[in-house]
Amino acid sequence: MLKKILFVFFVFLAGSRGAFAQTANDTVEAAVQPMLSPKELAKIKKQLKDSSWLATHIPQKATRRSALIPGWGQAYNREYWKLPLVYGALAIPAITYFYNTSFYKKTKFAYEARFKEQTGDSSDVPAIDPELRGLSIASLQNYRNAFRRDRDYSILWFILAWGLQVVDATVFGHLRHFDVSNSLSMQIHPQLNPTTRTPALTLSFNIKEKSKKPLAIAR
Repeated sequence: MLKKILFVFFVFLAGSRGAFAQTANDTVEAAVQPMLSPKELAKIKKQLKDSSWLATHIPQKATRRSALIPGWGQAYNREYWKLPLVYGALAIPAITYFYNTSFYKKTKFAYEARFKEQTGDSSDVPAIDPELRGLSIASLQNYRNAFRRDRDYSILWFILAWGLQVVDATVFGHLRHFDVSNSLSMQIHPQLNPTTRTPALTLSFNIKEKSKKPLAIAR
């Protein structure tokens, strides 16, 4: 009988302690919440969200994603404003490639038709593009070579633009983990040049890695 009474007593004591702790937590939250304005609360939530995202951010993922799909790495780095720049840089050589390819085929066909015409076969002359019918065979050859050259350059520029956006995603993916704000510490130290035995000044920057510790709110 005594054991049952003690058991009931301890159960009651544990429940009272939990209820007291819950009440205390509610009281603290109710006391702290009015101390912060909605703007401050939103700022703190944003900082906590950014810290949580930074803890899971991997620069190598930005490299791989931008190599697969242009702009994916920038989106992973949360640099959405760069997406129009990336696709604009890729669209220019892509458009010029199709333009130069189209006219290269037309001038190539026209040149071959004019060349066969000189040998007595003029069957392909009526199929020449109207814009090219008035050109001589020498002019057609020059235009053909120029459009072929520009087409090849368009491919090179497209590959270069693709590579640059991969480099951009990689570099800024790594910079996300470093403090590049205006509060970087800069120190100037006096120094003696051992070679010339003259005084000098050294300029040093202290670039620290962003802290991933949870934010502490002090009031």
